[in-house]
Amino acid sequence: MNFKRWLRHAFMPPWRWRVLFPKELLSGIENAIRLSEFKHSGELCFAVENTLALNKVWHSVSARQRAIEVFSSLRVWDTEENSGVLIYLLLADREVHIVADRGIAKCVAQAEWDAIAEGMRKEFKLGNFLHGSMQGIEHITLLLETYFPADANNLNELVNRPVIVKY
Repeated sequence: MNFKRWLRHAFMPPWRWRVLFPKELLSGIENAIRLSEFKHSGELCFAVENTLALNKVWHSVSARQRAIEVFSSLRVWDTEENSGVLIYLLLADREVHIVADRGIAKCVAQAEWDAIAEGMRKEFKLGNFLHGSMQGIEHITLLLETYFPADANNLNELVNRPVIVKY
């Protein structure tokens, strides 16, 4: 267990996510996802988690492991074409992870998702949460347009509003 990490999670204010992602930004992300999904048949989900439960930190659950748990609990995998993509932010760890469903993972290498996540993380580190979010959604949109173009039956299978994950 990393004691410094445990302290970050233990003492992060529970309202911190509201400062970094105010209502206007959440609405902007929701709109960007809605517009993105008109261009492809993929489904985007944006999730923000302030901290992990301290027992998860104690047992060294990584942000990547938690992103996979959230992917499952939000049922991002439950789309017709297995074309769900989760953008997951763990604020206490200052990490961004992108998890793609198996239909997309066959077409897009994890290294491409990691590069998008790293670009977002760099913007967030500079305090540019709006720009980082929009840039990430834009890059994901381009990939999904390539491999999962929109069709006549382009259903909205997941909520577009960002999810605030609470343990």
